Amino acid sequence: MAYASISKPSLHFNTKLYVADQQDNRTITGVGFQPDFVWLRDRDQAVSHQLFDAVRGATKQLASNTNGAETTDANSLKAFASDGFTLGTGWGNQSTNDKYVAWNWKANGAGSSNSDGDITSTVSVNTTSGFSIVKWTANSSNKGTIGHGLGTKPEIVIYKQRTAAGAWYVLYDFMDGSQDYVALNQTTTASNMSESTYGTPTSSTISNIGFGNDDLIAYCFAEKKGFSKFGYYTGNGNANGTFVYTGFSPAFVMIKNVSSTQNWVMLDNKRPGFNVINDILHPNTNDSEQAGDSIDFLSNGFKIRTTGNDRNGSGNSILYMAFAEQPLVANVGNSIPATAR
Repeated sequence: MAYASISKPSLHFNTKLYVADQQDNRTITGVGFQPDFVWLRDRDQAVSHQLFDAVRGATKQLASNTNGAETTDANSLKAFASDGFTLGTGWGNQSTNDKYVAWNWKANGAGSSNSDGDITSTVSVNTTSGFSIVKWTANSSNKGTIGHGLGTKPEIVIYKQRTAAGAWYVLYDFMDGSQDYVALNQTTTASNMSESTYGTPTSSTISNIGFGNDDLIAYCFAEKKGFSKFGYYTGNGNANGTFVYTGFSPAFVMIKNVSSTQNWVMLDNKRPGFNVINDILHPNTNDSEQAGDSIDFLSNGFKIRTTGNDRNGSGNSILYMAFAEQPLVANVGNSIPATAR
């Protein structure tokens, strides 16, 4: 009998909804743990996503929908709290009465030095959930390796330059066996990464993939049974779409059609909180939240409920990242898929 590696996923990932009030030093609680990676989005306004983590430090933000360098806003996310995070009057708490969503991951605080690679890194790692935040300064040769702390090879690594403008790189190799990448801030299709030049992730390191002497951040994700699942499915272009088995009831799913120039799509179990999950945000745009029948979250996976090419292009390969609300504790690897209602 196979069991989930995490019995309570909400202690490692959780979505929190709140409404802005523009009050300084406001602490958003109810996350369930001290988050180390917080992804914030105003659902009502056409504004950028803002990503914060404990390794770069509070107030330092990156926008997933642009190639911009890191900025500092002292009135944005001011601190990571024991059950959430503290906001100022700026980003994350501006525009009174606007609805916000915060996606939260647990790592291990500000991190510590890691010398597993050729380049020393600072790593905050949660080996239980398979998530680490990695910070380093690239070398001018655009080569070398960086320790990630997971102890197992990550399935997905998201890279971003901090001190210069540059695309967000999402790397993976489970689609065709070779190292592929797609840009988080763009609609572009997948491309091959030169493994002979940059190497591939291992159980201890990721590769420095060519950024001069810039400071960088990477978010590394290794799959954990009953908590996270990373892979791809083939779209069928039908409203009775593909069922994707994950081994858990999803709390969050992010999707990208890597065969076609389509938007990324983010969905979670709090927006609207029942099937069909039809409140979507695009990490690559500043569009406000949009509605439209999209996905059913089931007890052991998700089922596509749209003909839209971004989620269900016929014959297209569609990348996904999924995190659990509730695992199927027993027989995680062999359960019969639930019938979609």
